[in-house]
Amino acid sequence: MLNSVPLVLAENSSSDDTALVNVVSEKWNFPIITHSEKDNEGFYLQVRNGVLGLADASDKKVLPVEVDFASPASLYRKQHGGGRKEPIVKAIGLKGNEKWHVVDATPGLGRDAFVLVSVGCKVTMIERSPIVAALLEDGIRRLALSFPELASQMSLRHGNSAEVMQYFSGENVNAIYLDPMFPHKKKSALVKKEMRLFQQLLGHDPDADALLPPALELATHRVVVKRPNSADVLAGMKASMAIESKKHRFDVYLCQKNLGE
Repeated sequence: MLNSVPLVLAENSSSDDTALVNVVSEKWNFPIITHSEKDNEGFYLQVRNGVLGLADASDKKVLPVEVDFASPASLYRKQHGGGRKEPIVKAIGLKGNEKWHVVDATPGLGRDAFVLVSVGCKVTMIERSPIVAALLEDGIRRLALSFPELASQMSLRHGNSAEVMQYFSGENVNAIYLDPMFPHKKKSALVKKEMRLFQQLLGHDPDADALLPPALELATHRVVVKRPNSADVLAGMKASMAIESKKHRFDVYLCQKNLGE
């Protein structure tokens, strides 16, 4: 797993962008280089117009990958209540106006986490890659500028999810969501752009099976695992039930302490 990349200070950066570069570099220990020092290959982070993004120097046609919780698509879904129709919300088991605390132990770019926040959950994301964690943190920061009430329901912990869950401190966790990386075969635009970057950065989560036992121990109600329809169950453990969508299924594990829900 790639743990560090250079943080490029763009030519003619604004004072605000330069300040953000310095904050991100200090927090995550990314070395700052100038645009002229950047290689023509490999990944790098950049700040442009107040947004942190991950770019691939060898593919200039692809825009940087950013975390944008306040994207038009995300906000439209929230404003029109579509979130409650999402398979992930059904799988998590949210009923009525419950204020559940959900841990997303494999957040990626945080899209599923935002769906859960948009229907009233408080979500703690755990991310072991400092690069992805920095992108998520920047997404929360920018969300807070326009929607502070939503941003206040999202938090981030940096570390190995299996270990963080095992020694988790804080409020009770009602549910845990796992969506470990799985090799993608289809060559859609999304796979080419984001999943290709993530697979090169993070690999295919060979230790994904180790996530399930501590998750089952920590959650009070259920653990939900997103899997491709063709994939085996995680850690060889049969789920209590499964909710299927077109391409994926959500394996639901009811926790022993709450089997009567």
